[in-house]
Amino acid sequence: MRKLVLLLFTIGILLLAACGSDDTKSSEGNENENTDGEVYKIGATQIAEHPSLDAAYEGFQQALEDAGLNVEYDFKTAQNDQNNVKPISDGFVADEVDLIFANSTPSALGALQATSEIPILFTSVTDAVEAKLVESMEEPGGNVTGVVDLHPEGIQSTVQFIADYFPGAGIGMIYNAGEQNSVTQVNTVKEVAEGTDLTVVERTVANTSEVQQAAVTLVEDVDVFYIITDNTVVSAFDSVVSVANEHSIPLIVGEPDSLAKGGFATYGIDYHTIGYRTGEMAVDILTNDKSPSEIPVEYPAEMQLFINKEAAEAQNVEWHSDWDEDAQFITN
Repeated sequence: MRKLVLLLFTIGILLLAACGSDDTKSSEGNENENTDGEVYKIGATQIAEHPSLDAAYEGFQQALEDAGLNVEYDFKTAQNDQNNVKPISDGFVADEVDLIFANSTPSALGALQATSEIPILFTSVTDAVEAKLVESMEEPGGNVTGVVDLHPEGIQSTVQFIADYFPGAGIGMIYNAGEQNSVTQVNTVKEVAEGTDLTVVERTVANTSEVQQAAVTLVEDVDVFYIITDNTVVSAFDSVVSVANEHSIPLIVGEPDSLAKGGFATYGIDYHTIGYRTGEMAVDILTNDKSPSEIPVEYPAEMQLFINKEAAEAQNVEWHSDWDEDAQFITN
């Protein structure tokens, strides 16, 4: 009998030890997954789904994951319809999210119209001051800050590239005049082109169905296309590529992701990188009680020449040997 009692007592001790070991592992696992144990709700919105915006959103999520935060995302796209923009952010406000990630100028403006209290972080915005999202780059004020997607020298470098390799060219630009970021870029292109032998020929569109016809009407008047980061046109980018290839018109673009879809060249940035940097700002706000007003708006850290050789061949672009050294190459 005494042996039986001793045996049962020993088994009980072993079971308690095993339970204690399991609890320790569970606690360590939770600590690694989330640095403070809190679950954060983030409303994420973008005007449309296309490679650049998608890459920025992926970068944003990666930064929060790398920081160990436990986040529940509510992702909404406006399907390139301005009428959907503010209602999306109104829904985030009603759901009392902790932060709004606004990926594009229209999305950021819609978020700002919806709330002056919930922190808003933007990226894929061309000119945050001109769009009246912030008071200044250094002191944004209010509840909004982020990372813009236009390097200060991006358009200047691209226009100079055109002037160097396509002298005297007519530059065909297609954009939605309802997108403030597009208007800003087109005006900058025209300003930079002053004093050169380049001319700018514009076509405006209201929706994606008008993009191909706009490109066709430019064929007789231009020598190159320059498609900026206009959400409407980029959403119908394949139609511009088909016109460029058919008529041997070099297709310059505003960001590297469009190169993989058939663009020829750009001085661009990495959208995943600017999304990641915006995510780092979000971590600072969520975990360190920082206010967006305390975080200056940032420019992209780096810019370089990107070229798609396949597109160059399809558009009958004369190749220059210095591109082999200067450019980073992207394939379809």
